[in-house]
Amino acid sequence: MTAIKHALQRDIFTPNDERLLSIVNVCKAGKKKKNCFLCATVTTERPVQVKVVKVKKSDKGDFYKRQIAWALRDLAVVDAKDAIKENPEFDLHFEKIYKWVASSTAEKNAFISCIWKLNQRYLRKKIDFVNVSSQLLEESVPSGENQSVTGGDEEAVDEYQELNAREEQDIEIMMEGCECAISNAEAFAERLSRELQVLDGANIQSIMASEKQVNILMKLLDEALKEVDQIELKLSSYEEMLQSVKEQMDQISESNHLIHLSNTNNVKLLSEIEFLVNHMDLAKGHIKALQEGDLASSRGIEACTNAADALLQCMNVALRPGHDMLLAVKEQQQHFSELREQFARRLANHLNNVFVQQGHDQSSTLAQHSVELTLPNHHPFHRDLLRYAKLMEWLKSTDYGKYEGLTKNYMDYLSRLYEREIKDFFEVAKIKMTGTTKESKKFGQRRLSLVGLHGSSGKLTGSTSSLNKLSVQSSGNRRSQSSSLLDMGNMSASDLDVADRTKFDKIFEQVLSELEPLCLAEQDFISKFFKLQQHQSMPGSMTEAEDLDGGTLARQHNSGAPLPVSSEKDMIRQMMIKIFRCIEPELNNLIALGDKIDSFNSLYMLVKMSHHVWTAQNVDPASFLSTTLGNVLVTIKRNFDKCISNQIRQMEEVKISKKSKVGILPFVTEFEEFAGLAESIFKNAERRGDLDKAYTKLIRGVFVNVEKVANESQKTPRDVVMMENFHHIFATLSRLKISCLEAEKKEAKQKYTDHLQSYVIYSLGQPLEKLNHFFEGVEARVAQGIREEEVSYQLAFNKQELRKVIKEYPGKEVKKGLDNLYKKVDKHLCEEENLLQVVWHSMQDEFIRQYKHFEGLIARCYPGSGVTMEFTIQDILDYCSSIAQSH
Repeated sequence: MTAIKHALQRDIFTPNDERLLSIVNVCKAGKKKKNCFLCATVTTERPVQVKVVKVKKSDKGDFYKRQIAWALRDLAVVDAKDAIKENPEFDLHFEKIYKWVASSTAEKNAFISCIWKLNQRYLRKKIDFVNVSSQLLEESVPSGENQSVTGGDEEAVDEYQELNAREEQDIEIMMEGCECAISNAEAFAERLSRELQVLDGANIQSIMASEKQVNILMKLLDEALKEVDQIELKLSSYEEMLQSVKEQMDQISESNHLIHLSNTNNVKLLSEIEFLVNHMDLAKGHIKALQEGDLASSRGIEACTNAADALLQCMNVALRPGHDMLLAVKEQQQHFSELREQFARRLANHLNNVFVQQGHDQSSTLAQHSVELTLPNHHPFHRDLLRYAKLMEWLKSTDYGKYEGLTKNYMDYLSRLYEREIKDFFEVAKIKMTGTTKESKKFGQRRLSLVGLHGSSGKLTGSTSSLNKLSVQSSGNRRSQSSSLLDMGNMSASDLDVADRTKFDKIFEQVLSELEPLCLAEQDFISKFFKLQQHQSMPGSMTEAEDLDGGTLARQHNSGAPLPVSSEKDMIRQMMIKIFRCIEPELNNLIALGDKIDSFNSLYMLVKMSHHVWTAQNVDPASFLSTTLGNVLVTIKRNFDKCISNQIRQMEEVKISKKSKVGILPFVTEFEEFAGLAESIFKNAERRGDLDKAYTKLIRGVFVNVEKVANESQKTPRDVVMMENFHHIFATLSRLKISCLEAEKKEAKQKYTDHLQSYVIYSLGQPLEKLNHFFEGVEARVAQGIREEEVSYQLAFNKQELRKVIKEYPGKEVKKGLDNLYKKVDKHLCEEENLLQVVWHSMQDEFIRQYKHFEGLIARCYPGSGVTMEFTIQDILDYCSSIAQSH
């Protein structure tokens, strides 16, 4: 092992400036025994680094190579497996556990002992040595204080010590001075021994020569020891003297400490007393204000407010540990609680009286508002109560029970008051809408008589429902009846409708304009007086309801059952619902009345209510006003949809007279009136989409039912009914310029044009019947392949036959036929639409077209024959013009 150790030192560690201290031959546990060496080394340079190096024999030769090295500071545990029995196994715990089996227990123990010594000297670290014999560690402890761990290790490894360079140089010089140093080692060793003896003798003589000096030195040392003894005696006497002074100083220091401690305690006690006095002492003026302060005057309210704030500060003071155990503190807290209870009770009673008095005072002012369409002003009452806002905030934070009681009482008193005011207000509105005077009743009866006879009034109520069953009268009869009635009443039915609707619109707007500031003022007052926040998020407060555009609209639950209050905003909303619980029913009743008076009133209400809902939602989408008006808007939209459905149903139920011509259908006129009215109402409205949907439904119904009536018409030709009514529809849409009905406008124009052309062709027929039959035969021969110039050689179509047919249609006969045609067309067409001249001009053009067609055939098939019609195009124009002028 020594030879291996020397070889490893020379080949591996010396080149790296390292010194090998211990070595053990090991193999890994549980595997094939491949031997290697674990070496404990230290570096020769400072700072010293201690390592455990694994060295393995190379597979290619007999030399050793360094495989892996661990720093000793990374070693955590050395486990010897068994401290009693001899066991060659041991574990080293670095970053992981390495299990080894030594070749012998002695080598293992020597290696572990070296590791322990290196740890004690260089690392100052307690590596855990587990299952290591205590005897082994004790033997490793150095016997003297100055004996180093390394020194002991060097003795253990002193079997071989390399010479350094200087020693090698000295030996070479000595060997050069002796010729026999190499040839005769014994003679060289004997010479060295003699020289050493000579040196020893010289040293002894030198020591003996300096004996006198040594004696002098020893004498001086003795004298120095005597001086030291004298100094020690003096120091001992001084120490005894200072001991008494030290005792006295200790007593003084202790006394000073006690005085300082007492002063500190006194300062702390004074600070605690000042804290309690400053924070828990309520001024007598405040106590008097709380007990006897005048809650009716502004000065008294201000004094009570200041006193209540002071009391709240005293009660909410943050006491330090132990204060609550003091009897005086407990008594003061009890006194504060009694003051709070007494003042809270007095404040609640006073405010309840104020609420009751407000109800009586406001009731006395209702009479003066019964005639005018205005609501009483609550601003003075709110202004007086807002003086108590800070006291309400104090009550809310100190006695929430009484605060809730006041809130409930306020809602009870004010809900009854507002219910009386609002019901009276709506009664006035209803009276103004319907009218109760004798003159208004007489005027209303005359208006209803006019409406009942005038088919285009647009009324959808019970008094005018007979329109559904009225047959379409002749335009002449209807115009004569209308003119006679207008002369009787000096006012047309449409004028009556416009006046009544304008009046209703103003009243409805006045109602909303009065309700909106009332609700907003009350909500603002509740927020300020009861100290509730209006502007904060309130998720989940709305429930799904019907949307005005066919989707969903948030409908607020306004029933009497209380909702769970999840925020202060919820509380405001609940209070508003309780106070103004009658607004929504009264608005619905007013809407029902307006719809009963005239279903077209729903248009006015839809526009007005949409505007107010839009305004309210911009302020606060979840407010009481916004949700209530939104609910009412849903009702109005339903009435509007019902109005549209009723008009469509009336179209479907229209019956026409079998004895008179149809003319313009009533529902076409009603659509014109509806569209004109709607466009004037919805001119700047926010909810244009509702009207556009209604337009689409109505125009589809008009188109379908015009065609239905035309198919059922017996007196008037189908094409005339279609032509006149679609011309009227096209003219209406062109005049009103409704953007959403552009496609329908084009369709109406196309239908009008198609049926005009169809009617012209049908009515004109074949005015020159025999001539038509003759030329149809000519065209048939040409179609069979006969050339046009050869047709005149056909027996049935020669020139003589052509002249015979032409002679049967002289100008006089043609004029007579056209005159009869004009009378027939005049009989078919109605006067309202004034299409006679348009139709007559179209017939004139069609007749001229046929004439030119005949002349063309004569020129092609009978060239050079000189055969011509007995009348010219100019004659046709003259005939048509004279016929039109004569009628």
